[in-house]
Amino acid sequence: FVSTADKRAEKIVMDELMKARPTYSLLMEEGGEVKGTDGIHRWIIDPIDGTNNFLHAIPLFAVAIALERNDEIVGSVIYNPVMDELFTAEKGNGVWLNNRRLRIASRKHMADALLVTGINSRGRDLDALQLRQLLHITPAVSGIRRSGSISIDLAWLAAGRFDGVWEAGLAPWDIAPGLLMVREAGGFVTDYAGGNDAVEKGEVVAANEHLQSALLKAIQTVK
Repeated sequence: FVSTADKRAEKIVMDELMKARPTYSLLMEEGGEVKGTDGIHRWIIDPIDGTNNFLHAIPLFAVAIALERNDEIVGSVIYNPVMDELFTAEKGNGVWLNNRRLRIASRKHMADALLVTGINSRGRDLDALQLRQLLHITPAVSGIRRSGSISIDLAWLAAGRFDGVWEAGLAPWDIAPGLLMVREAGGFVTDYAGGNDAVEKGEVVAANEHLQSALLKAIQTVK
């Protein structure tokens, strides 16, 4: 689904960012890539992450923006306008929710963990794999949720509301804003192979230091 609101929101964000930083590149969900002149900085933009929720008046969607410098995410913002929750992060300076600093939850056992993931229905092999992962992981944890917005999932992980996030088949604008927030909150983020290419591969496995390896192992067990 692509709503008129997606396109209008993206244009507003693009216009404001280009006014503030005219030399920066942009990578946008709807508008594609706009090359800047400085060759160093790039904005990564999802104008409405959770479009399906938005179209159904479910108040879980967000504007999500990340700033990349020399291929490294150094700043990000995720804003849920309905709940008026503004998550911000800057590399080395932590992650904040409406001026309150956040830390990831410290639960140590999968049996106590509340996880969140995405469930697609496009008939892809990846969707079938996700269902097999759910069957494997669900009995091992306290619960699994599906919010419909990966940006909110990662921001809420940083805020300690969720204990782990996993999902694949994602785009750079899905992962980049929340990735920095999780890391600045003390969490760990990898791709499905356990590497640092989550944004490039479109895969994310995120949790605190106690749970991330266990979640990653559980995902890798399922073929």
